[in-house]
Amino acid sequence: MKWFLAIPHYVVLSLLWIAFGVLTVVAFFAILFTGRYPRALFDFNLGVLRWTWRVAYYTYGALGTDRYPPFTLGAAPDYPATLEIDYPERLSRGLVLVKWWLLAIPHYLIVGLFTSGSIISWNNSLPDGGGVLYTLDWGGLIGLLVLIAALSLLFTGRYPHGVYDLVLGMNRWAFRVAAYATLMTDAYPPFRLEQGGHELPRLEPPPASAHTPARHGATSIVALATGAVLAFAGLATAATGTGAALLGQARDADGFISTGPQRVATSTYALTSEQITIAGQGVSFLRDGVGRVRISASGTRTPLFLGIARQDDVTAYLSNVTHERVTPEGIGGAYDRYPGAATPAPPSSQTFWAATGTSTLTWDVQPGKWTVVVMNANGTPAVAADLRVAATLPWLGGLTAGLFIATAVLLLAGTALILVGIRLATVPTSAPAHATPTR
Repeated sequence: MKWFLAIPHYVVLSLLWIAFGVLTVVAFFAILFTGRYPRALFDFNLGVLRWTWRVAYYTYGALGTDRYPPFTLGAAPDYPATLEIDYPERLSRGLVLVKWWLLAIPHYLIVGLFTSGSIISWNNSLPDGGGVLYTLDWGGLIGLLVLIAALSLLFTGRYPHGVYDLVLGMNRWAFRVAAYATLMTDAYPPFRLEQGGHELPRLEPPPASAHTPARHGATSIVALATGAVLAFAGLATAATGTGAALLGQARDADGFISTGPQRVATSTYALTSEQITIAGQGVSFLRDGVGRVRISASGTRTPLFLGIARQDDVTAYLSNVTHERVTPEGIGGAYDRYPGAATPAPPSSQTFWAATGTSTLTWDVQPGKWTVVVMNANGTPAVAADLRVAATLPWLGGLTAGLFIATAVLLLAGTALILVGIRLATVPTSAPAHATPTR
């Protein structure tokens, strides 16, 4: 039941980790330009790591206690699992550029084996000869050992001592790498699986700190977390707005934005799309959102016919004609086949088409049930073409402007709240005694 009981912690930590990521980026630039990790940010991020470790120790990161974790960023020294990271007075401005991605790579490989154990494989079973890259995450060595511990606890009520020591050693390794990778220390993590319920004593005392830890009250925590979430949302809207702006730059001279070419081919008389149903609010939505639609064909020497008509008319026209229907899953390969014995009349002789073209078809969205048809103009079998679908997307300019406005508002509000949260963090008048070794 611990996974269920810990759900409130997971909800809070999901927000705190967004704040952790944003504040780590802020700390990156602070270290790069000043050589110092802002104390208020350091203590907040340390609190997130502490909170995460306590929840992991209670749940399936260790299953090491039945005592429910406290909702606090503080040290909670009376809890069975504790975490301390010495505050660095100075940090290397050069190392901050490389330690979190380049220097930590060997540790990432080891910690990945401990915590996730993902297996990457390639499946080349697609009909067109392509493949799919997929991963299988089996929980890593920690997950496997905790599963063994869970079975032992379930049937005997006891935690195997050797398993416990291994689980604690792997978690220590992972959190040391986390501290290094998130810029909280320049000390390279040791390649040492330090087992046992208690960490080995230090060979030398930690350096004395001239600063006392900042205490984050509820207001400070809320301001920092909210500001970081807003800043993160601002980065997301900035990325989306940039993508929308680049998409807008792809308009052609007629104002259309097109997809890339998609090859379609069949040995039958026609290729049709699935039924396109436009009704109710969908009509105004597509007219306002998609605008005009254009379908173009290329890559063939045989004159083509492109047409769009109501589904019932197309069904009647091809009722006894061999043709295939393109499905979303079948694009680029397999289609649904409909057999028949008749030879179709030339498509241009039919009067039910709502829009037609040889190399390009342009259509204004109308309510109804529609089907797109691609045939040879003379009605012969063996149809092949490179199709492109385009639309005017009249809303794109407004969306781009709105996203950049939202970006500015979110980043300004987020930055202001982060600064308020830092200022609200209080510093005790006397430095506390150094914490006991990590357990």
